[in-house]
Amino acid sequence: MANLSPLVKTAPETKKIATASQYTDTAALINYISDHLPAIEHPLSEAATHHFAKPGKLLRAKMALKASTHLDIEPSAALPWAAAIELLHNASLIHDDICDGDTLRRGRPSVWFKYGRDTALMLGDWLIALSFELAGEAAHRSATPLLVKILADQMKLTTVGEARGLDIQRTIDWEGYVDLAADKTAPLLTAPLRGIMAMHHGNSEDDDASMTVDAYFRCLGSAYQIANDILNFQGNDGAEAQASDLGRRAPNMVTLIYRHMLPAPEQMHFDEWYRSGCNSALDYWQDQIIGSSAMKTASRRMHGIFNESGRLAEELPVGLDKVIYPLHLMVKQVCEKSVVALSVIRGDFGQ
Repeated sequence: MANLSPLVKTAPETKKIATASQYTDTAALINYISDHLPAIEHPLSEAATHHFAKPGKLLRAKMALKASTHLDIEPSAALPWAAAIELLHNASLIHDDICDGDTLRRGRPSVWFKYGRDTALMLGDWLIALSFELAGEAAHRSATPLLVKILADQMKLTTVGEARGLDIQRTIDWEGYVDLAADKTAPLLTAPLRGIMAMHHGNSEDDDASMTVDAYFRCLGSAYQIANDILNFQGNDGAEAQASDLGRRAPNMVTLIYRHMLPAPEQMHFDEWYRSGCNSALDYWQDQIIGSSAMKTASRRMHGIFNESGRLAEELPVGLDKVIYPLHLMVKQVCEKSVVALSVIRGDFGQ
């Protein structure tokens, strides 16, 4: 197979552009977000300060700012839009940690683990409210009221994806899982560009361009999710325990592929255990899955989806390939990391 993406060929030029603006964008974003967090006397101040002490990569916000530079959008409108996306993303992370019971976020105690579930829930809600406030400010400054609808639509899609993943009684097929993965990851990657493009088009959207952006990020998000699924079974995804997805019955492509590989009687046995929620046989099923070819099969499917994202990237509006390049490269690296231990296909990734 070829390299994961033809975009890698443009790395020198794009990396230079990203490096030139990275410090300014990061500093402006962090300062802007910090200025809008709860004041010291606010009951959520300590929890918010703790969470944003490590703000993450800010990839979504940086995409919005880079796109705004390319499309000549005023910084006074672009910055609140970029911050709105980043705040909504962080709200989703705080709520996800509650749902998943994850005690760590970015190498530090998660908000719910340190301050309790109630505080984490309220902080997430507060950040959602702030996100829409800033989206409204961006809409006012750019005369683009459509921004608020874009943000709401993408948030609803993300929520649907997360909700689908909670039903352990529901059996899904390959296509259903890819849709679920895309719904969870793609909307808040799509929103930064959709918003900037709406500002550029005068409070309207280019339907063809928007569809291409949506399709691109759905492929990229699905590939990223499958890579994380593989890493989870390898114990390399940052979770507290290897194959933690299996133990908490979280949707995982490796688990799905393994299930479909089983003969009918054994599949029924696995389904009974999985739906029971009981972990008495967890070690057995974990060993069975890890010893099977499920991870290799998942990696091949991941590779196909990632290649499709590279094809779609070439169809993006002119110049947006440079905007999405840092994120595209990061996902490529995660995909490559997920196959390091799968020696049979390492060569397929040009390693």
